[in-house]
Amino acid sequence: MKYVLDVHTHTIVSGHAYSTLLENAKYASEIGLELLGSTEHGPSMPGAPHKWYFENLKVLPRKLFGVTMLYGCEANIIDYEGNLDLSTDMQEKLDIIIASIHEPIMEANRNPDLNTSTLLKVMDNPNVHILGHPGNPKFPIHAEEVVKKAKEKNILIEINNSSFVSSRKGSEKNCTKIASLCKEYGVKIILNSDSHFAYRIGGFETAIEMLKQIDMPEELIINRSKEDFLSFLKSKGKNIQ
Repeated sequence: MKYVLDVHTHTIVSGHAYSTLLENAKYASEIGLELLGSTEHGPSMPGAPHKWYFENLKVLPRKLFGVTMLYGCEANIIDYEGNLDLSTDMQEKLDIIIASIHEPIMEANRNPDLNTSTLLKVMDNPNVHILGHPGNPKFPIHAEEVVKKAKEKNILIEINNSSFVSSRKGSEKNCTKIASLCKEYGVKIILNSDSHFAYRIGGFETAIEMLKQIDMPEELIINRSKEDFLSFLKSKGKNIQ
């Protein structure tokens, strides 16, 4: 199966990534992607862009090198009430919001009750489209509760390839469990590279191997169709042309 989109990528604007927006878009075009999301870290991440960066994304073209572009944010969950580090007004302006817990913002803990409660509250936010790398072992969760809430709120669960190869060491077991629960409950997932360098874009190989092991149905992997993903965004109030 060919996967045609990757919506969790970063540029030098995030402060710890190494390619420009044009370099990312050009590489995405070269490997045959139809849709690319540029989702810089939210402002509370050290080195991340100022809120004015997100305000001015409106000047960017919808297509670069023939690739449909989405401009959004990997917003940081900043407290146990599920608040994000972008104003509601800003969240509504962006094409796509990925909500993620990051250790520089939240202190790692071993309290799955607290972490689960936080993610459930995050998913009550109608502006959130994707739950970012929920398999991080530094923030354990009750995966079944999270998956069931994602289905209720029509939120995609991210299977983040970087969690298998370069970040959040020890995520494999948790990601496999989460993906298996998505299969059981019919919850759609999205494969993302979480690329911090252009040549990592579209790189889902390790995550795909895990999905093969659990016999994940292709119809639950939204990356297979640009149209399906844009329809999903439309169901969340985003009409991307």
